[in-house]
Amino acid sequence: MKIEMKKITVFVLALLSVCFVYSKGTSAGSYKIVNKISVEGNEKWDYLFSDDSSSRLYVSHGSQVQVIDEVTGKVIGKVSDLKGVHGIAVAPELKKGFISTKTDNSVTIFNTETFEVIKRVEMTGTSPDGILYDAYSQKVFVFNGHSNNATVLNAETNEVVATIPLDGNPEFPQTDGKGTIFVNLESAGSIAVIDATSYRVKEVWSIAPGTEPTGLALDNDNHRLFSVCANKLMMVVDAESGKVITSLPIGEKVDGAAFDPSLKCAFSSNGDATMTVVKAEGNDKYSVLENVPTQKGARTIAVNKLTHHIYLPAAEFEAPAAGQKGGKLIPGTFVILDIVAGN
Repeated sequence: MKIEMKKITVFVLALLSVCFVYSKGTSAGSYKIVNKISVEGNEKWDYLFSDDSSSRLYVSHGSQVQVIDEVTGKVIGKVSDLKGVHGIAVAPELKKGFISTKTDNSVTIFNTETFEVIKRVEMTGTSPDGILYDAYSQKVFVFNGHSNNATVLNAETNEVVATIPLDGNPEFPQTDGKGTIFVNLESAGSIAVIDATSYRVKEVWSIAPGTEPTGLALDNDNHRLFSVCANKLMMVVDAESGKVITSLPIGEKVDGAAFDPSLKCAFSSNGDATMTVVKAEGNDKYSVLENVPTQKGARTIAVNKLTHHIYLPAAEFEAPAAGQKGGKLIPGTFVILDIVAGN
């Protein structure tokens, strides 16, 4: 009997040990910069996109999109001769990528294996900005920041199929993968809910007291949206009813947001050299886990949901001259900050 009890005790201790290691390896906390990936070029940037399945990071960089191998940190390709890049979307099953460019009001479609340009398509609005590929409808939704509308592309035929009017200037979008698209309306302080197959705005939800929302992230399992706002708030919104659940404090000059479903963390990339980490604790309880030091101007963000690495672009700038808002970018300082949670 004593021998059997000893065996049971050893088994339980071993099981607890395994559970502790697993929990520790997948927990969030003590985020820190583990690498700075130097990227050639001295232009400014906007969005970046992680294709998690291929561990490729697509980085907007002025007149080009550079493609980085997330494992090696090396640039493995680029799409050049672009007119002011805003955002990137990727359709892995079609081996296509889509780049919104503001200066010529177009989307550049390229092959994700060769990085060769397939076609440039003129949009039905001005200053194409946020862009999203929706696998459910096999459509690309392009949000035109200066004309308060969205252009819809057929991802297979590369043709424009619809234009959706909006009640404010659109910023970042998300999809639930089941036929619904969400997009922040910055000037209206709201989120528009779009039917991905009829191309109609079904509802518009106010996110007050949040104002001027930009970045948007989605916890699709629990139907929660995370909208980051200019008045230093992250608004948590029910993605089914539009009800505001709560708000949390974030840093200044925010632009991007992201969500890691395994770690149950939402992120706000702030231009004040911080990244706010918000932890979902269950029963609609959320708390600020930490404000991670980053780099001034690191305002956009992408998360690889498989490796849990977080990426933020940044560069160093000269002190602004008298009467100017910002200084010139210092050549050779453009980097991608690679951030992970410590164990």
